[in-house]
Amino acid sequence: MLARRPPRSVLAALLAVALLLVLGACGGDDGADGADGADGTDDTSASASPSRALPTGDVEVPDDVELTPAGADLDFGDTATVAYQVGDAGSVVELTVVAAQTARIRDLAAYQLDRATRRSTPYYVRVRVANVGTGQLGRRAVPLFAVDGRDTLVQPSTFTTPFERCPSRPLPRRFGPGAETTTCLVYLLPDRGSLEALSYRPLQSFEPITWSGEVRPPR
Repeated sequence: MLARRPPRSVLAALLAVALLLVLGACGGDDGADGADGADGTDDTSASASPSRALPTGDVEVPDDVELTPAGADLDFGDTATVAYQVGDAGSVVELTVVAAQTARIRDLAAYQLDRATRRSTPYYVRVRVANVGTGQLGRRAVPLFAVDGRDTLVQPSTFTTPFERCPSRPLPRRFGPGAETTTCLVYLLPDRGSLEALSYRPLQSFEPITWSGEVRPPR
């Protein structure tokens, strides 16, 4: 979570800088890519054979909805339909990575950044999410991770105060059946990393659904 720099005349509590969730390789040989915490479930053994059918857990899948198979390679603009469960909440959602753009770390000059974060490369990713299931997902995180050139997974950053360039917020407070939103997520890739793809992977034993495409240069 990113906190704004406190004014010199005001005493403010210092909040932690963006948490980068560094996981293993996405589809790599060591199978360490699990997205533990992305949906409230634990990873299974890395030695398990990847499955083409993503899990549905306790999510009710409508009869007229077809889920996207695990391992699908999509382009920016394509939509994946997945059963998304986090804790006791779950529904079927359509995820679309609309576009991605390289940003500049100076865009975050108003926020407290440690040395490692200042060496990261920020990316703004526009994502569309639609609830096509029967559950309520209000305030849940958008379940997408960035994949850098080292096959590292990075979760989106959050902010303590509004960041107008790219709000990077969870889903709206009310996000029930039929709800749809378009949002912008901020990813801080460590060591000036490059964005290679976006990934959805609920469990380590399942191949991820990935999106890739042209990443726009900074404005």
